[in-house]
Amino acid sequence: MRIGVLCSRIRIEEKLLFAAFDDLGVPIVRLDEREIAARVGEYAPEVDIVLERSISTSAGLVASQLFEAAGVHVVNSYATASVCADKIRTTLALAGAGVPQPRTEIALSPEAALQAMERIGYPVVIKPPVGSWGRLLARVNDRDAAEAVIEHKEVLGGVNHHSYYIQEYIEKPSRDIRAFVIGAETICAIYRSSPHWITNTARGGQASNCPVTPEIADLCRRAALAVSGGAGGVLAIDLLEDPRGGLLVCEVNHTMEFRNSIATTGVNIPEHIARFVLQVAEVPI
Repeated sequence: MRIGVLCSRIRIEEKLLFAAFDDLGVPIVRLDEREIAARVGEYAPEVDIVLERSISTSAGLVASQLFEAAGVHVVNSYATASVCADKIRTTLALAGAGVPQPRTEIALSPEAALQAMERIGYPVVIKPPVGSWGRLLARVNDRDAAEAVIEHKEVLGGVNHHSYYIQEYIEKPSRDIRAFVIGAETICAIYRSSPHWITNTARGGQASNCPVTPEIADLCRRAALAVSGGAGGVLAIDLLEDPRGGLLVCEVNHTMEFRNSIATTGVNIPEHIARFVLQVAEVPI
């Protein structure tokens, strides 16, 4: 069984994953999507299963399609990754499974976006349908701010600005929760705390251990199964603590970073990921 790890830039996470496979006595093949040139119908990569860790969402999705068309199993699968990479698809999948999340409206014109914000009530949060690391988020506190943000999006153009993903603003307690799910099991979680309303660690949020309660474990399992068509995967699920309605799923990530969460939680996240890949590949450990 030949196991590949797809990555262009080798971050700390990938180094930890390479070490985890090595500790388990399993050699891996490093694959760089920048070197892939596949003739359709003839592509035959020399691996049987691939852990997709591309820093580029679009490149990772294309590579996953090529691998799967060649009969290679991919973790996470293209189907799962394509749902997680698109916030609109994620929201629809969660809604279809009855997973609680912030009230969300999708609008396809500036006029419809303004009406959606008025219905939800200010403040609201506008997000790009595709994006990560807390980039291009905007908290809109009133109609004047809404009109300004919409005008900027219209002038900027680009596919990410042609549709409006609008959520209610949740008055969380200066933190959110990131939970790490392997398969359908929540192995650990962290609080991400910040005085800023955006609490991503990439934006300066501070990580601390969050105990995995039965409520967190159940909600994350339901979310993971919803976005993966019941298959589960290697996922990070962001939760918001709504003082009015309990825990809500905010986002689901399919190629998450985890370097700051290992010592914080005491859980060897890369080993869990490596073991899951071997489990999917049916490799005895």
